[in-house]
Amino acid sequence: MALRGLYTVREMLYAMRMTKPISTLMAEELTRQQGTLSLIASENLSPPDIREAVGSVLMNKYSEGYPGKRYYGGNEIIDEIEVRAIEAAKRVFHADHANVQPYSGSPANMEVYVALLELGDTVMGMSLAHGGHLTHGHKVSFSGMGYKFVQYGVNPETGLLDYDEIEKMANIFKPKMIVCGATAYSRVIDFERFGAIARNVGALLLADISHIAGLVAGGAHPHPFPHADVVMTTTHKTLRGPRGAIIMCKAEHATAIDKAVFPGLQGGPHDNITAAKAIALEATETQEFRDYAAQIVKNSQALSDLLVEHGFEIVTGGTDNHLMLVDLTNKKITGTEADKALEQVGIIINKNMVPNDPRTPFDPSGIRLGTALLTSRGLKESDIREVGELIIRTLAAKGDEAELSAVSQQVKEICAKFPIL
Repeated sequence: MALRGLYTVREMLYAMRMTKPISTLMAEELTRQQGTLSLIASENLSPPDIREAVGSVLMNKYSEGYPGKRYYGGNEIIDEIEVRAIEAAKRVFHADHANVQPYSGSPANMEVYVALLELGDTVMGMSLAHGGHLTHGHKVSFSGMGYKFVQYGVNPETGLLDYDEIEKMANIFKPKMIVCGATAYSRVIDFERFGAIARNVGALLLADISHIAGLVAGGAHPHPFPHADVVMTTTHKTLRGPRGAIIMCKAEHATAIDKAVFPGLQGGPHDNITAAKAIALEATETQEFRDYAAQIVKNSQALSDLLVEHGFEIVTGGTDNHLMLVDLTNKKITGTEADKALEQVGIIINKNMVPNDPRTPFDPSGIRLGTALLTSRGLKESDIREVGELIIRTLAAKGDEAELSAVSQQVKEICAKFPIL
């Protein structure tokens, strides 16, 4: 392949990789996943039956519409699958209504806004810099572009949600909707308090539980219903399903939500993903999954406790869920430096801003660590503490190649002990 016009080393490397069959790249990715320890809080391992459904003949079907009312023929079996997913979502999350067709979390939040708001309406959402999500009103997101978002955050001293301050803001700005939920908040979210604040100002409450859905389903975190009017979740992360999303709501919002999904913002659903969602949801109703959800939290707390013992600053002082934010300021290392050093030894994390971070998102002060994927691999508290010790050693190595090589070898041994398949 000619490389004329490609000037950077990175572009040349990409071009050379384009000569490899995709199957080879997939095999290489499997090897990478098997040989590294991922503590990225938004990642997990989908079980074999989930992967089988995603790669099944169901992807061959077109099924615009909803069960019993399709625009294509031959959907009798698809209808049965989608109803199974809907009913499971309603049971698991105590919802009146569920739409299982959303393609992903960001489109699903857009669909909720389109269904229940007018462009320019005032909405309150958690600031991205304090642990929220882009779709909770950040200015570069459609949410911040189309709606008048007021951003709340956490207490600068404790790192905890300040419900009294949120209530004051709601009384001042009178939003039509309040969005709660986070991507980098390590404590239990008080949905009941959020619901009371919303009702007091006549606002709707949207709970985005994308990160904690598996913990909610497994009994390790409180349910957002009946306090929320609408609940959105992705179906991977702690739920351990396929990449996708679900919108659930109280009965009075069902028609508006369904119209916003189809035909409002989507065409035909991905029926293979719908089947995988059904499998994942039904799996949460087992004791095995409840034990798994509880183990995620135990592992997270074990890792957090270890880091605190070694002088690391955990935002909020600890964790109640699957993740934690680590402020590395007192360790004289940036989040980017930590990210690169840990990847060098085979530990995969993500750099992350901490509340009131003086640094930029591209070179922040902190890192985010999550335990859902390693829990899926079978690690328990003692194993997680061993991983934590390796994190500590890596960050203290300061480029000591002998030490980094020793850590890398221990990472490989843990990976071999806990295979991903």
